[in-house]
Amino acid sequence: MTTQEIRTLIKEELPTIIQEDEEIYQFILTLSTRKFANKQETESRFDRVLDELRRDREASEKRWEEQRKLWKTNEKRLETNEKRWETNEKRWEGQRKLWEENRKDWQANQQTIQEMLVEIHDMKNQFHSSIGALGARWGLYTEESFRSALRSILVESFGVEVLNITEYDDTGEVFGHPDQIELDIIIQNGILIICEIKSSMSRSDVYTFNRKIKFYERLHNRTANRSIIISPMVDDYARRVAEKFGIEVFSYAEDVTLPQKEVGKK
Repeated sequence: MTTQEIRTLIKEELPTIIQEDEEIYQFILTLSTRKFANKQETESRFDRVLDELRRDREASEKRWEEQRKLWKTNEKRLETNEKRWETNEKRWEGQRKLWEENRKDWQANQQTIQEMLVEIHDMKNQFHSSIGALGARWGLYTEESFRSALRSILVESFGVEVLNITEYDDTGEVFGHPDQIELDIIIQNGILIICEIKSSMSRSDVYTFNRKIKFYERLHNRTANRSIIISPMVDDYARRVAEKFGIEVFSYAEDVTLPQKEVGKK
């Protein structure tokens, strides 16, 4: 078997293997964790930096408060001890200058801390954006592999014809604006089954699929015998909506029941 054949086999079988084999799933998850720091680790690093900045600011404020108290003490001594007026006046002036320097340092530190907080916030937003983009790309690749694998199962195991058709909705019936509409059609001995094969289905996805069904039936003036969703991840809200529309939901292609005596007939 060539390297390309091995890669093709992995792409076709990996999604199903991940669903069925917890050990392989954990192995792949461990490999990806080594490559990319997870959200918890990244946020923990940000929290440590913020804690250090907060401690520095509190220490600076404490030093400033100590200097202010010392200045007040010297001021009282100046008022109560006329004999040491000149000496205390010099000390007061020195303390005033020191206080002013500390105040300027404190203000400079506050400005630096604020700039660092803004920078950290921007870095955090960039990190979440990068992770979101990576997740979106991974989801698209996974979904395509899942669709290809299930389509192969239906054709080889049940002997039916599976077609992926593309129609153009020029009135915006499905999405609210003109766009291409993709549907998976199963043909078995003249029976029309409209199918949605996806890696996951939400409630809004079910509503969209139902509009696709109505669009196809109106366009071809033909009523589908069955409408089916095949997806390993369908939340409870989506299942309830599917049940309301009479759409069957299956987690695996093997669960789809087709009349055995008609399998393979065209």
